[in-house]
This record gives sequence, structure tokens and C-alpha cells, in this order.
Amino acid sequence: MRICALTLLALGACQNMPTHSPETNIPTEQAAQFAELALSGIVREFPNKPSEVQASAADALTPRAMHPAFFGSFDWHSSVHSHWMLVRILHQFPDLPAPLQSRIKAVLSEHLSTGNMQAELSYFEQKHNRSFERMYGWAWYLTLCREMATSDDAQQMQWAKNLAPLENLLAQRVIDYLPRLAWPNRVGVHQDTAFALGMILDWARARNRQDVEALVVKRSIDWYSNDTNWPAAYEPSGEDFFSAGLNEADLMRRVLSSSQYSTWLDHFLPHLATGMTASLLHPVVVPDVTDGKIVHLAGLNLSRAWCLRGIASALRADDSRQTVCAEAAQRHTDAGLAYVFSGHYEGEHWLASFAVYLLTGAGL
Repeated sequence: MRICALTLLALGACQNMPTHSPETNIPTEQAAQFAELALSGIVREFPNKPSEVQASAADALTPRAMHPAFFGSFDWHSSVHSHWMLVRILHQFPDLPAPLQSRIKAVLSEHLSTGNMQAELSYFEQKHNRSFERMYGWAWYLTLCREMATSDDAQQMQWAKNLAPLENLLAQRVIDYLPRLAWPNRVGVHQDTAFALGMILDWARARNRQDVEALVVKRSIDWYSNDTNWPAAYEPSGEDFFSAGLNEADLMRRVLSSSQYSTWLDHFLPHLATGMTASLLHPVVVPDVTDGKIVHLAGLNLSRAWCLRGIASALRADDSRQTVCAEAAQRHTDAGLAYVFSGHYEGEHWLASFAVYLLTGAGL
């Protein structure tokens, strides 16, 4: 039985209240270690992987010249979610050692200055850059803005003000892009549409952007409401840091009412209750943490864990799938965290932010 898309549309704006929350009791010492990784990465310009379009020789610039705020951490999006992680840690761990808090605030003040953020905005305003970081980087930037807006600290309110022009531009980019996207991207890397939509929807609700919320809900229903029998056995691919199937399930629990979601999940992952979806429920081993692509699999364990926790949060306490997902989430959490501090920049420039997103329940 399929769910009627029109019915879903009518109820799509309903948010599920979690029945339980993930473990958020991270020791302050561990949070400090995560912060140290980000602090070392966001000020490190090289090695770097620019992904810009160069319209002329004038565009052949160094990373810092192109992106004075987000030049470090190997690439733009990793820099953005590392900045998000530092803000998140400031908010979640007020007992962080004062010298470390001061260092974090000093770096953020330098990077997120009015001038730097104007330069970032100008970069995105160029016609040949309108698809830059679409939509993975956009989603993380909006998540940074969402996190920043939760503080009434004067310094952070100034950072939020500096971030706002690009926040508004990217929101408009989402509005312009989604109606033109005929089919969603279902992949285990940056371009996965469901991942970005989940983050953008969380931002839209937190920021009271009902126009963006309505559009994201509509497109989610258009694309995913009638999906059945996700081919879980074909996951993962060799360089995945997402499960496209679990990203979709994590998105739809944000869109559907609890009863609708339960029915939808019956058809999308019909064997989840029996634990037969083995390829999604057991963590993966990372064969080589020094390979920048293969180490993506470490992130896969962490992102699967937050998706599984999200799915569990939307199910009734007496639903056996809740236990299946919660236990699988813990296995993935344990496996993923083991790779965060590898000593190799290929993973260390980004994995801590995935860990903090998971462990602080940011997606819930």
C-alpha cells in the first residue's frame, strides 16, 4: 500500500517529537580534543582542494584569497562544518577550559569578520559560482547560521549578523534550485539530495522560513513519498560517507506524521524489523585511513549512526524497529569514533564535526 502524496502534503509540515534522545553526555575532555582538531584545520590553508569554476585568469587565486573566512580544512565545506562544530561546542560545553574558549572565539572573530563574510558573499554572487557547493556546502552553512542564532551573546550575535547576507543568498538559491531539480540525487557522497534537504528543513524551521520549509516538504513528498523496497544490499559503495537510503529515511521522519512515517518505513525498508537489512545495520571497516576517498567510510559509520538514531526517535516505543535501529546506531557510533583521531589529515580535517553532529544530537 502506498501513501497518498496529497495526504502527505497536507500533513507534511508536522514534526515528530522524539521518543528518546541520543547520548549527549560527551566528556568535556573529548569535546576539547574535537575542538583542537578543528582549530588546527581551519587555519591550515594547504593542502587544499578548490572546486571553483575559473572564468578567467583573474580567478586563479589562492584559497585564502578566494575564501578569507573558509580557506582552511582542505575544502570550503569542511571548513564550514568545522566552524559549525566550534560554535556548537561553545554552546554545549560551557565548562570548556577558559583558554580554549578564548582561542575558539578569537579564531571565529577573525574568520567571521564583516569584511571576510562580504568577500564570501561576493564570491557566491558571481554568475559562474552560483552552483558552488550546491547543496552540501549550502546545507552546512545554513546549519552554522542556525547554530549561531541560538545565542544571545553579543559577540556571537555580531557573527550571526555577518553571516546573514550569505545565509539569505543561499536560502534564495535553494528556492530557485529545487523547482528545477527534476530528480533527486541518490548517492553516498556530497551531492545526495536527501541529506541536504534534512539539514535545510531543520534550518528553515528554526529560522521561521516558512517559504523554504514548504518547498522542502513539497519536494520531499514529490520525490520520496512513494519509494518502496530500497535496495539496501547495494550499499555501500567504496567511497561513501552517506547511506542514501538512510538519509532519505532520516529526512522523511522530519516530513511525515508519526503514523504516516511508520507506514512509509514499512514499505521503504520492509525487512528492518527483523534485522535483515544487514548491509545498513553493521558498520564498515576503513581499509586505508591515509586515502582521502577511502577514509570517507569512517564518516559513513558516523552519518549512519545519526540517521539510525533519527529513525528510532520517530518510532513508537513498542515498535521493534526502534530497538533494531538504536542498537545499530551504537555499533556505528563506536566504529566511527575509532577513526576520528587517526593522525592523518585526510580524515582529521572533517571527521570530528561529524562526530559532534552525532553525539550532540544536532539533527534531532
